[in-house]
Amino acid sequence: MKILHLLIFGLCCLIAHSISAQDIVVIKDGDFVRGTIKATNFSTVVLKNEDESIVQYEAKKIKEFIWNGETYVAKPILIGKNLEFRFFRLLEQGTVNLYAIGGNTMAEEPRPKRSSKVRPSFSVGGGTGGLGGGIGGGISIGGGRNSPAEQPKRVMPTTYFIEKPGTGPLVEVPAEGANAPGKTQHIKNVLLQKMNNDSDISTRINAADLFSPALLRQIVIDYNKNNAKP
Repeated sequence: MKILHLLIFGLCCLIAHSISAQDIVVIKDGDFVRGTIKATNFSTVVLKNEDESIVQYEAKKIKEFIWNGETYVAKPILIGKNLEFRFFRLLEQGTVNLYAIGGNTMAEEPRPKRSSKVRPSFSVGGGTGGLGGGIGGGISIGGGRNSPAEQPKRVMPTTYFIEKPGTGPLVEVPAEGANAPGKTQHIKNVLLQKMNNDSDISTRINAADLFSPALLRQIVIDYNKNNAKP
């Protein structure tokens, strides 16, 4: 009997893990869809539902999506003279929020049912949206016998954005390194604009000679610990 209980418990854990491992598209609070996310170009996301149907969502029409355990939030941002919505990966959340866009985010080709007459294929366009190396392009959904077996996968450079709710829109922070050498003073100005009410954090920001992505994230973590909302 004890072995049977252990087997049942193990099966329940396996089912629970399978459910929790699914990707989620949140339309709005309390309204979400589960499935498998197959591609995103940062302004749209493609979800394969449990019945294997394919749905494409625009950033301006949903709140966020959860992909491989990471949350991507739809936020408005000025591109040229137009206010557009893009998906930003949430790194840290609190009094100040830190986001990233780019990095290891790539398309994946779904495997259709054998009975399907048309084989869908996905590709993500890099685009030239003007945000940190280019955001835009399109997710193409095509098909036919001549469709390539695999679409090229792209990895964009990572660009960071900081937000302090109630103080204006997202602001780009070009964390220094391979992507943004020689921008120390500009980064200091941006960070101090959002966190100058904390003297210890301000001192660390002013004393920094270089802002690596790791240092940027740690400063935000420490600021949020010192300034947690009651």
